[in-house]
Amino acid sequence: MNVVVVGSGIAGLTAALHAREAGHSVTLVTKGAIGDGSTGYAQGGVAGIYGTGDSAAQHAADTIEAGAGLSDEIAVGVLVRDGAARIAELIARGVAFDRSPDGELLLGREAAHRHARIVHAGGDATGAAIAQSLVAAVRSTDVTVVEGAFLADVLVEDGIARGIRVVVDGVASDLSADAVILATGGAGHLYAHTTNPLGATGDGIAAALRVGAAVADLEFVQFHPTILGEGPAFLISEAVRGEGATLIDAAGRRFVFDSHPDGELAPRDIVARAIARQAARQGSPVRLDATMIGRLRLAHRFPTIDRVTRERGFDWASEPIPVTPAAHYLMGGIVTDLDGRTSIRGLLAVGEVARTGVHGANRLASNSLLEGAVFGARAAAALEAPWQLPPMTVRGGQANGPTHGDGRSSDVDDHGTAFSRAALQRLMWDHVGLLRSEDGLRYALTTLRRWIATAPDPTTVAEREDANLLLLADATASAALARTDSIGAHFRESVAAPLLETV
Repeated sequence: MNVVVVGSGIAGLTAALHAREAGHSVTLVTKGAIGDGSTGYAQGGVAGIYGTGDSAAQHAADTIEAGAGLSDEIAVGVLVRDGAARIAELIARGVAFDRSPDGELLLGREAAHRHARIVHAGGDATGAAIAQSLVAAVRSTDVTVVEGAFLADVLVEDGIARGIRVVVDGVASDLSADAVILATGGAGHLYAHTTNPLGATGDGIAAALRVGAAVADLEFVQFHPTILGEGPAFLISEAVRGEGATLIDAAGRRFVFDSHPDGELAPRDIVARAIARQAARQGSPVRLDATMIGRLRLAHRFPTIDRVTRERGFDWASEPIPVTPAAHYLMGGIVTDLDGRTSIRGLLAVGEVARTGVHGANRLASNSLLEGAVFGARAAAALEAPWQLPPMTVRGGQANGPTHGDGRSSDVDDHGTAFSRAALQRLMWDHVGLLRSEDGLRYALTTLRRWIATAPDPTTVAEREDANLLLLADATASAALARTDSIGAHFRESVAAPLLETV
């Protein structure tokens, strides 16, 4: 079988390797250089190794609780059941996870996990270690790698995916395939502030929408609670709080306990909203106090964060540092079954681009790398199996085709704001971000649809990215408007509350 994999993070690299090892001819297409993307930026680890008193069942329970009860329990069961095997596979492919002096894997704990069950590599460089090892593994095979290739469209004939159209050096060309696996990541650059690399512009989801593939749960956008509050976005891993760091207000008080009994280790959506509200109240960023961890431990456990904070002029071993939330991870995406199949025959999706049902309304920390490895392998294994379409009525969310929203306009005048990517990102941050209201969502949709109606046909890659962001912004705002209750990462207020501009 001729298989095209689009994307070279953990999900795409895993799918490509497994597909080739199963005997398929594989072409891996990636927007930048192979290994670019969100995986390499991941400071957190991979959940799925269980110590005394822990189990896969408890990992599943934590995942479902963090997902506000909207996670698909069967999908979560697959995730935790296959997790140990995928971690063992990563080790076999050369990922050097951190170990104790006696050779045992070191297990860390992060927010909303009841046990230490997360493996890391290089302290806070897990994603980079994984990307490096998997890229080397792909390079050692005869997988064809096409770098610098922008996904323009999925090619569908008679309801079946037959390949993709890519743009390389400004020239469009078609790649035929018997199966297409999308592993293009998320859409963090919908927002003014994000932890995502520049390439995260929703290209895979937008391409799937254009051919009528079902999507779901786009309203569930996870905002990481802690990026450095000054300078370019830089993530401060949740594992820092797992080691004992606290969040304090201007008076030095641990304010997150006002929102949840677990304080700093509450689910990410709760912590992020608590930070945003406190920062708005006091008119300045909140601070992360890691001084109690100690200088040597901080440098050893978090070498990347330690280096970058010092380069930015902060000595986090002796003083608290300013932090603020930023868009981090998309829980929704292209609807798939347990093997990555979408509603378009021949089209599969894995990783952040997919909506497997695992994450529900809020992703549990360190489940994303695990999901990419687990479902990347499963998609490759299912390539020659009989095709079964995933259900279009999705537990925990609504499945949509390329048309979204109720079409009603906002009564708020947008004053004719001209489109730019920065204007789009500011609109989404203000009105489809951490805190949402009906008026704000309608205002966003009115503006987005005017921009869409007047947008010229894209010709350059940047213009194609903008078109993808506009399409996905409309879908996200529409899904947020349709879900009138607040749950997980989707939080509705009666009146929009302004957020402090801190980054």
